[in-house]
Amino acid sequence: MDSRRETVALSGAVPAGEVGALALEAGFDLCGFARPEPIPAPVLLEWLAAGMGADMDWLAERAADRLDPRRLLPDARTVVALACNYWTDASGTEASPVARYARGRDYHATMRDRLRAFRRLLRERWPGLRTYGSVDHGPFMEKVWAARAGLGNIARNGCLVTPRFGSWVVLAVLLVELEVDAYADGPVADRCGSCRLCVDACPTGALDGTGRVDSRACLSYQTIENEGPVPPEHREAMAPHVFGCDVCQDVCPLNVAPLPAVGPRFLPRPVAGLDARGLAAMTPERYAELVPGTALARAGYDGLRRNAAYALGAARDAGARPVLERLAHDPSAVVSDAARWALARLPLS
Repeated sequence: MDSRRETVALSGAVPAGEVGALALEAGFDLCGFARPEPIPAPVLLEWLAAGMGADMDWLAERAADRLDPRRLLPDARTVVALACNYWTDASGTEASPVARYARGRDYHATMRDRLRAFRRLLRERWPGLRTYGSVDHGPFMEKVWAARAGLGNIARNGCLVTPRFGSWVVLAVLLVELEVDAYADGPVADRCGSCRLCVDACPTGALDGTGRVDSRACLSYQTIENEGPVPPEHREAMAPHVFGCDVCQDVCPLNVAPLPAVGPRFLPRPVAGLDARGLAAMTPERYAELVPGTALARAGYDGLRRNAAYALGAARDAGARPVLERLAHDPSAVVSDAARWALARLPLS
């Protein structure tokens, strides 16, 4: 064994406050600690068995790794859950058809940068420390670990709701071969009570009221992950949503007093100032200017224009007829099909 790693392993529990202070120094807003005990299999497997994962097959491919963090780092002693507040009140984007988390720089890049800084600080303090991190891309159930680490609780809408920032947070997780001297007792107390505002407000009925989200109906899945046509039964709900959906968060009483994020990383970029017409009309050159470096790149050029066409049709936006007529002849089948569907719903001029 590496002598430096042995020193870490035999050093006993370290102060949780010291580790937490390093996380805040690295740029995170919240930090909590959980023991790396396996997640009960039904939490994931029953959701998958019900088909709620849609065609995201990768969720099942590494299900065992998602349920047991020690498969990823065998000597892990602690799961460090991390969160950043992303809410901003910048003017000019409140009516944006882009979900709030995606209006600034791609949060994956922001969280990875901060995770690298955190790792560097940890290794300066404990040389040789081994870690395994994830920012919404590895086989990790970040929300479950954030709840276990006491950052908040998973609400009826499936979002992690924190006492300080509500649900306007993005998450990261870091497994470490350190034991800390204080672990959370589990999720904070449930504050949803009998409230069902999010369930009733969901445009497509994707929430089952127990904290589970049916991806097949969720507009975030349909506008981001689904590369084919949006199912007909969900298209009328797409106005004004072009990338993601914040409805369940906007109506949540626990989000009524948001705090602005610190620093420029989450401030809206120019693409967030475009409405559905502007996004539908993007040329490849305009796309290359506005979208790279944001989370919108996940949907791609055709995906964003497809979504915008559906949104314009659902809104019965007669002023969008010229751009939709152009898109109806687009080389991309998903774009042209969406545009023709939208044109059929516009009022006669």
